[in-house]
Amino acid sequence: MGITIINEKARLYASEKHRDANHMYDQYPYEFHLQMVVNAAEQFLHLIPQEAQHNVLAGCWVHDVIEDARETYNDVKKALNEDVAELAYALTNDKGRTRKERAGDKYYAGIRNTPYATFIKLCDRIANVTHSKNTGSRMLNVYRKENPAFIEKLYDEKYVEVILYLEKLLEE
Repeated sequence: MGITIINEKARLYASEKHRDANHMYDQYPYEFHLQMVVNAAEQFLHLIPQEAQHNVLAGCWVHDVIEDARETYNDVKKALNEDVAELAYALTNDKGRTRKERAGDKYYAGIRNTPYATFIKLCDRIANVTHSKNTGSRMLNVYRKENPAFIEKLYDEKYVEVILYLEKLLEE
């Protein structure tokens, strides 16, 4: 599949599943957030080997579909492919009562051990920080407070450019 075919297939799949689950991003359809993640990824796509770019962009679209839209690993694998399903699975929070429990050591280890999942998680955080800044959300302070531990858990020198961009966003 070409980059545009799988990207469009992933966009349609994720948008439909989030819509079916009535999952919103503030007052926006959830596709708004997913498009922001894709936009961030496209800005730094040169850091990803060309042969993996189509799966990474598809992974951006489906990164929350297991966690938020009642899909399974096998649903994602069937709809797209195994590599994209691995990304969605790695980016799915653990069960927990708090943010810290849902994003614990096991969660971050899963991200680090799945190729390109760290890249997508960084792009997801850029999208969330950007939206928080644009809307004056209280979450901006949460992201600022979490950032040192977040970066420590996900640091990968391949993505220093993305990390520096995120840190600059959080400073402003």
